[in-house]
Amino acid sequence: MAAAHIALLVVVLAARHALLAAGSDAHPGYDATEDTCGVPAAEYGGGRILDITHAYRPDMPEFALGEVTGPLVRLRDSMADGSVCNLSELRMHCHMGTHVDAPGHINQAHFAAGLDVDKLDLEVLNGPTLLVDTPRNTNITAKAMESLNIPKGVRRVLFRTLNTDRKLMWKKGDLSYVGFTEDGAQWLVDNTDIKLVGIDYLSVAAYDHLISAHVVFFKIPNIILVEGLKLDDVQAGIYMLHCLPLRLVGSEGSPIRCILIK
Repeated sequence: MAAAHIALLVVVLAARHALLAAGSDAHPGYDATEDTCGVPAAEYGGGRILDITHAYRPDMPEFALGEVTGPLVRLRDSMADGSVCNLSELRMHCHMGTHVDAPGHINQAHFAAGLDVDKLDLEVLNGPTLLVDTPRNTNITAKAMESLNIPKGVRRVLFRTLNTDRKLMWKKGDLSYVGFTEDGAQWLVDNTDIKLVGIDYLSVAAYDHLISAHVVFFKIPNIILVEGLKLDDVQAGIYMLHCLPLRLVGSEGSPIRCILIK
């Protein structure tokens, strides 16, 4: 009898291990062996449209050292199992992958005033944009900002940094990523007309300036932050940018689909 129990336990544990390895109830479209690290932005329309959104996949980096997500999409009802339709559900927080920060993210007064993603200005999120390469040996400081010589009148800028070179969006949380320092954020606010700031990692602010730089950007609720952009192999220059967040009433962040049109 004991031997039978042990055999049954081995079978159960083996089945459980197989389920975990396959992502359990993950959507079958997930391929655990797929590695698209370093693949350029997806091109459509004969290369005229560049998708600069990271795919929402299992094991995306979370904003915490060494943490990753599990399956994001679960197939709740499956035709393969006899359901009349396939029906998936999404489980994730609102600042994962390519996403947008609304002013209430790190400003309680703006959050209480209802300045959520549903209120973001679509005219700011869509229009001509400048993609620039930042100095690779520094965070985005005031000095680095000044060196970029961004002309007055430019309202949208995507900042490609060492984060893209290091492919940090394909690795577990790495807090050595590049971002804005407090003085770099203040320089942008004081000396440019930029209203949309895009960057190639999960936070626009360097880790040591995580709160202070966000506070500068959100002091007045007229700057939109887009984080986690996929800027691999996209030439620096001028594009038409189109970014559309979900209309999440009451949320300070949202997943966002961003494309560039040549």
